Amino acid sequence: MDSYGASLNRSQSVASGLEKTSPTWKPSHSRSSSTLSSRHSRQIIKDWEVIDDLQVDMQTGGEHDMTIPGICEGYLLKRRKWPLKGWHKRYFVLEAGILRYSRNQQDVSRGRVQGSLDVSLAVMSINKKSNRIDLDAGDILYHMKAKSHEIFYIWVTKLQAHRLYKKNEAAHLHSGFLQTLSFSTAAGQAQRNGDLSSAGVADSAGTSGALPSANTAVNSKVSAWLQQSHNPDICVQELNRCHLDLSELNRLIQSLQTLEAGQAFTNGDLKRIISIQNLSLEKPKKSRSGKMWGHSRTLSRVEALGMLSSSHLSNSSHLGASVPSIPDYVYSQLSPPTVTLSPEGKKIQQDICAMSLRVLASLKSVHETLSQERQKLQEVWETNNIHQSNTLAEPAVGRHSSHGPPSVADSAAEYFDASDDILCGSSSEVSDESGLSDGSTTNSEPEEGHASATRKYRASISKSPNSVVAKSTGRRTTLPATCPDNSHVGLMAILYNNIGKDLARVSMPAALNEPVNLLQRLCEELEYSELLDTASNTSDPYQRMVYIAAFAISGYSTATFRNRYKPFNPVLGETYECIREDRGFRLISEQVCHHPPISACHAESENYSFWQDQRWKNKFWGKSLEILPTGMVNVTLPRYGDHYEWNKVVTCIHNVLSQQRYLEHYGEVTIRNLKSNVCTCKITFVKSRYWGSETNKNEVQGTVLDQSGSIIHRFGGLWHEGIFCDTLPTPKCVWKPNPQPKDYLQYYGFSTFAMELNELTPDLKPLLPPSDSRLRPDQRMLEDGKVEESDTKKDEIEEFQRERRKELSKKGEEHIPRFFKKAKDSCGRDVWLTNETYWKLRENPGFAKTENLILWC
Repeated sequence: MDSYGASLNRSQSVASGLEKTSPTWKPSHSRSSSTLSSRHSRQIIKDWEVIDDLQVDMQTGGEHDMTIPGICEGYLLKRRKWPLKGWHKRYFVLEAGILRYSRNQQDVSRGRVQGSLDVSLAVMSINKKSNRIDLDAGDILYHMKAKSHEIFYIWVTKLQAHRLYKKNEAAHLHSGFLQTLSFSTAAGQAQRNGDLSSAGVADSAGTSGALPSANTAVNSKVSAWLQQSHNPDICVQELNRCHLDLSELNRLIQSLQTLEAGQAFTNGDLKRIISIQNLSLEKPKKSRSGKMWGHSRTLSRVEALGMLSSSHLSNSSHLGASVPSIPDYVYSQLSPPTVTLSPEGKKIQQDICAMSLRVLASLKSVHETLSQERQKLQEVWETNNIHQSNTLAEPAVGRHSSHGPPSVADSAAEYFDASDDILCGSSSEVSDESGLSDGSTTNSEPEEGHASATRKYRASISKSPNSVVAKSTGRRTTLPATCPDNSHVGLMAILYNNIGKDLARVSMPAALNEPVNLLQRLCEELEYSELLDTASNTSDPYQRMVYIAAFAISGYSTATFRNRYKPFNPVLGETYECIREDRGFRLISEQVCHHPPISACHAESENYSFWQDQRWKNKFWGKSLEILPTGMVNVTLPRYGDHYEWNKVVTCIHNVLSQQRYLEHYGEVTIRNLKSNVCTCKITFVKSRYWGSETNKNEVQGTVLDQSGSIIHRFGGLWHEGIFCDTLPTPKCVWKPNPQPKDYLQYYGFSTFAMELNELTPDLKPLLPPSDSRLRPDQRMLEDGKVEESDTKKDEIEEFQRERRKELSKKGEEHIPRFFKKAKDSCGRDVWLTNETYWKLRENPGFAKTENLILWC
């Protein structure tokens, strides 16, 4: 009974402390649910409150408290994101305004983070009755619940402190930027007025050889900088003074610790202490002292006095004297044992504050001086870069150093919220909130220097004509019927029932499909096969690699206008052939495996061979649909004996449940020549940020490296607009997509090449095997605009495939692909290669005279 009473008193004390802070927390506007009664909805609205943080002074002269709040970590219950049912236990860490979580404390120590959120960017709501905290950052929504009022109180206090710290940090950066900008403007005006002279510095530059003497503008800039620079001895003196002051400060703090004494203090004092200290909110496994979980105590006032004052949380008079009880194991982390504070101790406190201000002033003076010098150095560097960029038209031979813009950097961690599913052996953590795979986004964000390079590339691409003038091929230029409106299709209900499943196994309505399948999509990657012809006619291996890279990028351009519909999934044994005399190649593709789905293709030409087998993982993560290819693409150039191999990047369709869908590719592609190590190529598809502008989407950057890792060529642009290389002997746009046909949006967003893929002419039909995709009835019906008939036929074909697979299983047999064979590549991976029988059978005796699979009727 006593234990119950003590627990009740603690909860009431915490609730009292929270209630008295209500002026800081305002009711939210909307928390009701349409499935609840209006009375229940009003009760929910009443229970939830939105945190309204203190306003941040954004004036340039305002002072901001930049004291970093203490770390807070411990277990909370987190609600599952989709379909918002159930709670799971997760270990949260709040540090420097960033809230991260993992499955357990061991994962945190190993660096395995499942989710991350900047708390200053989120709307924070609390429910004191249920101990719940919600953080809504738009794209990310965390529902959290504490196991007790005490832990809830501490987390709310910590979150408020970190939110205000991040906002103060942003305001501080804003103020510093304005100050630097005003200084640069004043310095530029002084230089224009002739106040700065460069005569004396030019002599010293000639002696040291440190300045780029070839550029008089740079010399003048450095001369001006040196003349207006502060005396370096000032910085040294300030730092020495800081060292002495810090030593004295340390002595005063040690003296104060011997003079402290215990006193009672208020709820506001407790909040300030909690915001400063590092806290672990997990109860120890077992305490030898026999202290129980329910045992708690309050703190003394002096425990706050030995720490630097914090203004993270308001301490208004209306907070009252109600102090919540704190569990003993948390209390032990908040302060040392209490001692009595004498008048002498108060005097030492004042000395500590005065000494701290002196140290702060000295460090600010040093920081200001160093910031000004850095700004001048940066201006000189940028001026020098402009001079270097004017020489990019020279041949790349001999320029193997990595001067110029910095290389592509590793991407910062995105917001991860891992699923329990395992996608593949190399990646056990995937995102369920951002649609972003853990193992697929390495190096997917460029440094700032590359952002400016992309703008230059884009400007050059816009001035370049199309690489190939469109000419008539004698093939069709439109489809028999326009694409159907699929806005009425209940996509939400379909995906809701298949959360976390491989969508390749999920039957979708025909209205969501486009009249081509994945086998034809593989052929579509050869739309710009002239890049391979150009590579075959380029003798320089480094320039040849640039054209191979452009071809690898061009295969993604087809997705620009193709986010409203999905291709048909081929059935097991389905084939597709494509003969293009006008382009000089012929291709055969086949669905060689159904679970997992694997599509293989092989194309041959006088100048090259092209083959790949692609395995796709399709995952739905609540708001996005992610497609992860795992196969490799291969190209050989017989003229030089080259064999190029590269991987593919992740494709993600965002806002998949709305009509405002958009598609992007992200990740890194590495192209290697398996027959020669003369050069390699690295291409980065940059993942756009949700706060970025439209002009920053679809960015791609690439470099060609020699054996030593030095950069020979740089290129970049946008994968839907073109690629420009400014390090070729003649800088030029190496690839630009062909113009879209008229009314292309009414025809699934198809390009001219895509419209020709499913064309079936009378003279071609008798030459095809019955398994060819052009003869698939449901796909043909959709192309003709017969959506309902296509849907019915699609179900029949899929059911027929299931029955065929059951029959093979009963016999203990497996499907054997007809035109491809399984093999191992040089790395020991399973690959599917052509068995070189298709074109022989087609010519003699012809598929009409051979035994063929029946895939549909």
